[in-house]
Amino acid sequence: MAIPPYTDIIKNLPAMVPFVGPETIERNQGKAFLARIGANESVFGISPLARTAMADAACESWMYCDPEGYDLRLALAKANGVEIENVMLGAGIDDILGVIVRTFMNPGDTVVASYGSYPTFAYHVHGFGGVLKTVPYRNDANDLQALADAASEHGAKILFLANPDNPTGSYYPREDIEDLIARLPDGCLFIFDEAYLDFVPEGSVVPMVCDDPRIVRVRTFSKAHGMAGARVGYAITHPEIVQTFNRIRLHFGVNRMAQEGALASLGDKKFIEDVIRKVNEGRLEYESLGRELGIPTLPSRTNFVSFDLSTKERAVGVMTSLIEQGVFVRMPGVPPLDRLVRITIGTERDRALFAEALRGALSSGPD
Repeated sequence: MAIPPYTDIIKNLPAMVPFVGPETIERNQGKAFLARIGANESVFGISPLARTAMADAACESWMYCDPEGYDLRLALAKANGVEIENVMLGAGIDDILGVIVRTFMNPGDTVVASYGSYPTFAYHVHGFGGVLKTVPYRNDANDLQALADAASEHGAKILFLANPDNPTGSYYPREDIEDLIARLPDGCLFIFDEAYLDFVPEGSVVPMVCDDPRIVRVRTFSKAHGMAGARVGYAITHPEIVQTFNRIRLHFGVNRMAQEGALASLGDKKFIEDVIRKVNEGRLEYESLGRELGIPTLPSRTNFVSFDLSTKERAVGVMTSLIEQGVFVRMPGVPPLDRLVRITIGTERDRALFAEALRGALSSGPD
């Protein structure tokens, strides 16, 4: 029997997966990683309060979750100084990006992002039939002027920016972002990805303003809160946009355990402060290691550091060696960022394993 015909969009898509999971590599290698520091998860775990709340919620998993996510949305609204009507939940930022693209982009419409930025955004754009125009990084950071120019030139429906950035770790303070927003062309939505917001100075953050319907801010519990596996993200935007998202979002997408865990974690400020302190310590250690080995590190306002290996060939060799030695890491896939190897801030043990493996990779590979 023949397969019924696919849609024109689907049949023309290349076979791709945004990320190859470490589990896939472990299965292929037949062994587990000694250090898992390639996906920017928080190796420092979750809040004890979240652990208890999720364990309790597991006993109630026979019930559906609250499809409105009311308690968590209310807490997020209070924490960010907005109203509950400004907040939408999603199964991580990945889920929310799909909802946004589906809402604001027709097939054939153009959107703009940096070349090599978060690949899941491109995944959704292509999956819904959009045209992605990209702008090269400039000095290993998003080129805000070029992004604004490209959005105007192409009549973009959406402009995407991650700040702090993944995969470089670069960061622009509020004045630069506000200037970019002021230069958005008419009819262009600005997706402001703030996944790593917990790791930046509070005074440099763009103030929370929800009466500008051109902006959707997206955030996550996957980084400082350590809940990557629970899949909890949220968007903050104009209330009318949230109401529109409600027409198509997956209403039961954030499960009961995830909602309860995120709510508890949000109230454990001491735990988050401790995670941030450990990340800052680890970042300094990575920078010191880079200086010792003669490998520059890019300035980072995230929970990872990118090591500059100068060429793609050397970066691939080092990454391959690290993986073979049991240290899971990743590298960007497009030039000129493909000369980088990106390392999540690990525990003291992770960092020691990485340092030893990196020395071994450098001693055995080409200079």
